[in-house]
Amino acid sequence: MRGSRSERPTRMTLAVYAADPVLRTGVVQQLRHRPEIDLVDVDDADSAQVSLVVVDTVDDDVAALLNRLRHNSATRTGLVIGTLGAGGLQRVIECGVAAVLRRAEADQDQLLRLVLATGNGEGMLPGDLLGELLNHVGSLQRSALDPGALSLSTLTTREADMLRLVSEGLDTAEIARKTSYSERTVKNVLHEVITRLQLRNRAHAVGYALRNGLI
Repeated sequence: MRGSRSERPTRMTLAVYAADPVLRTGVVQQLRHRPEIDLVDVDDADSAQVSLVVVDTVDDDVAALLNRLRHNSATRTGLVIGTLGAGGLQRVIECGVAAVLRRAEADQDQLLRLVLATGNGEGMLPGDLLGELLNHVGSLQRSALDPGALSLSTLTTREADMLRLVSEGLDTAEIARKTSYSERTVKNVLHEVITRLQLRNRAHAVGYALRNGLI
């Protein structure tokens, strides 16, 4: 009878992205035989329900990949990362990532939990990163309660950090080394601030930010 046959559980389709083939192989081997997971080939990666990005750190190339995946409506993105430096959490959230796992904690059970949480549209962060996120959101909310003043939301954390370094006399190359971004990214971020706030140059941007308590 048709009703007596048990239905097979739905498997989550997964694509794994890693520039380092050793990292990719390690993750794939841990998840390959899990009944909840259906690993897809490279040719079908764009149609996977979950895209798992495995990296040492988030550089411009990784950010570009995360942004490309963010604009793919077929997939949700999870991140396994070695080191997430200062400002890194905000950067990956801006790239559409809500589920993050440190590579040192990425055993089979945690990887599976990350994939399922990502596929179900749930957030997942290490405890210390969750605290950092809550503090950041709290500061934005407190600033928003003062309608008579410009709030920190006028600048992102990355923008404020870079303007603060400009105010200390650092040039583009020095800011890039200090923040671990490329010089191109530094130039683009500062140009975006100057353009958005309709300012003349970096010095004008620093003066504006200082006058309004943004840095």
